[in-house]
Amino acid sequence: MATLESLVAQIQGLSSSAGDLSLLLTHLKQADEFLHNESTRLLPFLEQLDPTLHSLGYLYILEACTSWPVTNEQARRLVLILSRFLTSCVADQIRLAPEKFIAVCKSFKDQVLMLEAPIRGVVPLLEAVKKLRSSEHLTTLHPDFLQLCLLAKCYKTGLSILEDDIFEVDQPRDFYLYCYYGGMICIGQKRFQKALELLHNVVTAPMSSINAIAVEAFKKYVLVSLIYNGQQFSTSLPKYTSSAAQRNLKTICQPYIELANTYSIGKISELESYIQTNREKFDSDNNLGLVKQVVSSMYKRNIQRLTQTYLTLSLQDIANTVQLSSPKEAEMHVLQMIQDGEIYATINQRDGMVRFLEDPEQYKTCEMIEHIDSSIQRIMTLSKKLTAMDELISCDPLYLAKVGRERQRFDFDDFDPVPQKFNI
Repeated sequence: MATLESLVAQIQGLSSSAGDLSLLLTHLKQADEFLHNESTRLLPFLEQLDPTLHSLGYLYILEACTSWPVTNEQARRLVLILSRFLTSCVADQIRLAPEKFIAVCKSFKDQVLMLEAPIRGVVPLLEAVKKLRSSEHLTTLHPDFLQLCLLAKCYKTGLSILEDDIFEVDQPRDFYLYCYYGGMICIGQKRFQKALELLHNVVTAPMSSINAIAVEAFKKYVLVSLIYNGQQFSTSLPKYTSSAAQRNLKTICQPYIELANTYSIGKISELESYIQTNREKFDSDNNLGLVKQVVSSMYKRNIQRLTQTYLTLSLQDIANTVQLSSPKEAEMHVLQMIQDGEIYATINQRDGMVRFLEDPEQYKTCEMIEHIDSSIQRIMTLSKKLTAMDELISCDPLYLAKVGRERQRFDFDDFDPVPQKFNI
């Protein structure tokens, strides 16, 4: 019967080459039940192994150690060991046992949450995501990493994986959580366009029944749409949205639909009155901060509308027109909009006049040409992937069988047209 000492010796001796690792993996699979039975005695043996050299064996022992509930005191010790392993392990070795690696990572996330220290898990889990995934692949660790980024308020770190294109997904639920958490991170960074894209993916994703993730995503989707698109936002969902979402989301999220309808009227007083009436509802949903940004966005929309009519306008006139309390407040809004690139204008501090300008971008700089070329290349790459995916699906036996069952037994086009007259 294998002993812990002999297993450690095998790990030390069979971690150098691909052939040895394949043999070691076989031994570890055979010893998996034994390791779980001995889980309380395993931690001291980890000191004999180097996570950078013996990653596969280290992983199996760690997974057995973390497969049972742990106390806070045990978690403090394990978090240090797990952090070191996740940041230093070798990707080629841990990919031989991805299920074990995912289990260890999820246990690590649970332990840092137990210790109420999510920031301690951000960097190790980011390294784990990088080592586990292949290009354009959404792993089950992506949403866990984004959740830690949210709780630790490390929004910029979370953005580092949101820029990647995703074409492969392990589990649909992982995709929902990834887009929802990603949308919240983008909101935290005021990247509203990206947030809107991610939340839109959650709301329109296929679903047989409504779920809590979709409901919460729809609430934020409405608010972010108002902030980013203003009165151009439509409460109607796209045709490809699932029937479950079409039937239930608007009913469940009625206060948010009414908020959008009130916003479309364009009157600040009515919008603020409606928000005050439903303040408790928005607050209980943890969306009151976003709702306040919706009010701010209406001021911006009204100021933008003035740029289409006037070349110059006083700060007092702007304050009166958009219902701001003072010229100083109007100046702050205009300055913020200039900084964000939402309008082009100059302010004469002496006489309090604002001069609205045309967009200075001439679309002929090297940077703009590179940006346009990059966008074209990305679209061409996406087009090729869609074509390849369409060809793959059209040849899939399961798809062809489903289409065959749903097709009518005889199509009109299967018959040759019968002439009405014969010329003899």
